[in-house]
Amino acid sequence: MGPRTKELIARIDPGDVAVIDHEDLDRVAAEGLVRAGVAAVVNASASISGRYPNLGPKILDDAGVPLIDRVGRLVLEKVRDGDHVRLDGDRLFTDGRLVGVGIRQTSSSIHDDMEAARDALDERFEGFARNTVEYMREERDLLFGGAGLPDLRHQLAGRQVLVVVRGYGYREDLAALRAYIGDVKPVLVGVDGGADALLDAGYVPDVVIGDMDSVSDRALELARGRSRRAVEVVLHAYPDGRAPGRARLERLGIPHVEVRSAGTSEDVAFLLAHEQRAELIVAVGTHGNLREFLDKGRPGMSSTFLVRLRVGEILIDAKGVARLYPSRARGRDVALLVGAVLVAIGLMVAASEALQLYLDQTLDGIVEWFRSLT
Repeated sequence: MGPRTKELIARIDPGDVAVIDHEDLDRVAAEGLVRAGVAAVVNASASISGRYPNLGPKILDDAGVPLIDRVGRLVLEKVRDGDHVRLDGDRLFTDGRLVGVGIRQTSSSIHDDMEAARDALDERFEGFARNTVEYMREERDLLFGGAGLPDLRHQLAGRQVLVVVRGYGYREDLAALRAYIGDVKPVLVGVDGGADALLDAGYVPDVVIGDMDSVSDRALELARGRSRRAVEVVLHAYPDGRAPGRARLERLGIPHVEVRSAGTSEDVAFLLAHEQRAELIVAVGTHGNLREFLDKGRPGMSSTFLVRLRVGEILIDAKGVARLYPSRARGRDVALLVGAVLVAIGLMVAASEALQLYLDQTLDGIVEWFRSLT
């Protein structure tokens, strides 16, 4: 159990009941819970508050995961990790003791809540537009001039940059880009947990950017090397200089640089690549359309929308690259395979007198056949 869903997912075992406090459960969190194999989800808050039609509850329902909503935050004090819990309708029991009563969501109730939330979209759009204008006013120097962005040891100018966020479909995107990554060798940038996504896929990130709340110690410790190839860490701080992740980096002894921004760490990664004149930015797991922006439900997502407009001339989604760069056998790989087969056949023939005699007889027969044609 825990108030931060993304931290809880890392501790969940298949069959566990996840007790969370996550208003407007988003798609990424729900998909993480499903992948973790939860038996049920108990939410202290409303999984659909009605502010916008978020996708998380439907994903749980489609996966057959029971969802009990609006149990109240006292449940986080009454239930501890490792407690044996039981669900009975809309009630949660621990060791036979009733500890919470909520609303048992069904396919019908989720559909009704989603429809009601869609009716409120006009207000959400207006708020989204206001936040966009406010961000443009507050961050214009960063957005249009790159003010405050640090210099990196890694050379980005003239190179392609792959920015990985542990968001929508990131695993599938990374798998589809294997040939592209192998051939082009882009600069690999992991945004917080995106660094671990790269490691899990078999790659070492060149740069880690974020507030350091969801990246693992193993990814950060790669920054301790002294070579130019060592991982660089960029800490994302608030505009007033506060950075909760700073204490963690100092405790681990991780060298880093800082950048202040009211936007998201994803925004910082895009702007950094753009201002350092990257040839192309390929986005993995990032927010690509307005529905996804609203699904996260944060005012700060308007900055992501605006940043995408700013860097749009060199930004492409991973799915687009996968279509333009299909996984295929390269000529060099085919030549190596054919060469290996010929070498193996040669060794077999050299080691077997019977094969040598057979080949001699076969070649003689072919020669006689050609002579008969002339």
